[in-house]
This record gives sequence, C-alpha cells and structure tokens, in this order.
Amino acid sequence: MEKEKVRREIERHLENRVASDPRLHNVFLLVHSDRRDIHWPIAAGRTDGVPANPAQPYHTASIGKAFTSVLFAILAEKGLVKFDDPIADYLPPHILKDLHVFKGKDYTYDIQIKHLLSNTSGLPDYFEEKSKQGQAVFKEQLEHPSRLWTAEETILWSNEHLEPHFPPGKGVHYSDTGFNLLGLIIENITSKPYHEVLHEYLFSPLRMNHTYLCQYSDPAVKSELPTAKLYVDKLEVDVEKYRSFSGFYAGGQTVSTSEDLLIFIKALVNHQIVQKETLDAMQRWNRMRFGMDYGYGLMRMHFIPVTQKYIGWGHLGASGACMLYFPNLDVYMIGSFNQTAYRAKAMDYLFFKVLRKLVK
Repeated sequence: MEKEKVRREIERHLENRVASDPRLHNVFLLVHSDRRDIHWPIAAGRTDGVPANPAQPYHTASIGKAFTSVLFAILAEKGLVKFDDPIADYLPPHILKDLHVFKGKDYTYDIQIKHLLSNTSGLPDYFEEKSKQGQAVFKEQLEHPSRLWTAEETILWSNEHLEPHFPPGKGVHYSDTGFNLLGLIIENITSKPYHEVLHEYLFSPLRMNHTYLCQYSDPAVKSELPTAKLYVDKLEVDVEKYRSFSGFYAGGQTVSTSEDLLIFIKALVNHQIVQKETLDAMQRWNRMRFGMDYGYGLMRMHFIPVTQKYIGWGHLGASGACMLYFPNLDVYMIGSFNQTAYRAKAMDYLFFKVLRKLVK
C-alpha cells in the first residue's frame, strides 16, 4: 500500500462527495493505525463560510452512549454498582411507576442495569418513536429549539406516550429512554451531576480537552475553531444554541473532536480505562439487526458477515458519526458526516471508500 497515495485518494473522494451532494456541508474523518503507521486527519466542506478543519469540534450523537457505559464499568470496578443490579435500587418511585407494563404485567422491578446498557430492557425509544398523536420528541426538539428538556422529562414522556416492546431480556430494541435512565442512576450512585462525572472519570484524566456535554458543561480548553453545524436533512442546527438538545443527555449530547475520540477508544482498547475482564463483559453481543450487534453501550459492525477481517466495534451516531476500531486490521476510523440523512450511507462510504483501500 502506497500510504500517501491512498490518503490522497480518500481525501479527494471525500471532497468530491461533499461538492456533489447538496445535503453534505462538513465532513470529518480520522484514520489511524499504529501497525500501519498512519494518522490521517481529514476534513471537507465548510462551517460558517470557513473551510472545515480536522480539529473542529462536532456533535457526536449516540457515541455518547459509549461514555455512559464506560462510566458504569468504572463504577462497577470500584464496587459501587453491579451490572445485574435492579434499576429500582437507584431510581425514585415517580420514575419507576408503571415504567414497564407489557401486556398487563409490570416488569419494572425485573429490569437490571445490564438490560439498559444492552438495549434489552424492552423500553421504548423517546427519540424516534412516535406518540399516538403522531409526534416524536426529536421533532418537537427541532420545532422548539429554545425549550429545555431534562432527562426526567424524556423518560416521563416515553412512559406516558409509548409502549414497551417485550419483557426485559427477551429481545433487543434501541432505547435512548434507557440511557437517560442510566444517566440518572449515575447521578444517584455518585451524588454528582452526570456531566461532572463525565469530566471527572473520563474527559479530565484522559485529557480530552475539547470534549464536553453540550448545554451542561464546557470544555477544558475552548477550541479556536467553530463547532461544526449539524444538519437534519435540509435543516441547519447550531448545537450550541439548540437548548432542546439537552434532552439527549446520557444517550448522546457530547461535543468532541476526532482526536479526543481517538484518545478515548485507544484507552478503552488498551485497557487503560477499565480492565480486560470488564471490557469482555461489555462485549457480550446481542444481534440488533443484520450486520450489527450490541453489547453494553458498544456496537459491533460486520461489514462482510463471512469474514472476521472487517469486524469493527465502538459506536455510531444518527448524524453519520462513527468511532470504530477494527482489531484484525488495527485500524481506527472516527468522524462524522454531520447529516442525519447519511446515517446508513456513512457506513457504506467508510467501508468501500476507506477501509477497503487500506487493505488492498
């Protein structure tokens, strides 16, 4: 592999993709491999008329779920919680009331922390599922950006307007509601706000200086570059000004940079945050859909199901964000298309236009 030639090809193709698709405005990609001795920070497009910069902060969407799950792993190693603890041990009665009633039976007190982490609780997803009135919370957040949503409000809305899908442990259903519950549990265990725990246990010790929970905290070092705009199809979103995004909370409201995300996932891979045994427990995979499994706040992607070579794990986001490690190739791919219309297309692009080129 002629490394510089491959890098130029990837960079040129990304620039052409942004130029040819009016839905794309700014795209960020970091390709890293110690084994192959490559570190390629790439950006294409513009933000506020300024050319995109690989060091720009951007909204990481559901990559934030990996932070939440690793916090639980740290707390478990400290002996403060167990993965199989009932969530009822950590939540107040008004949150627990009729939280999981399925076919007339109340399963609320059967839900364990591991069920929330692995999306196997059966709880619905406030983010994308529509109420009987035909409205999802995400649509309300976009229509009323100044309205502050608390984690508790998203949970109560979900309980009032949506129905569980199955008893705990009997299936897999992606649930942002479940991760906001996990955020409240972290606050109960530590007696600190969720965002303070993120900084204390992850962002500060790992020196993720440009990473923070938007609407809740500030980065240790404010970037000189503007936070990249996020796009929901044709709608431009300034994540710093959309107070309504506060409801994403422990399910994905982090702003970060590709370099900071690389610090995090490398530390996780190399057992610098949690021990190997704990990471192994987090990687007890359940099939979520074809080509995608879910562990404890971690995703596993099978780009070609018949081979182990292209299996990567980490997390994805609805904005076309990714933070993935491919152990058989020793390749990290991190970045974002910052466009919700690219949720699926982002993965196709990364496989065919990046990963395949690296292993030719």
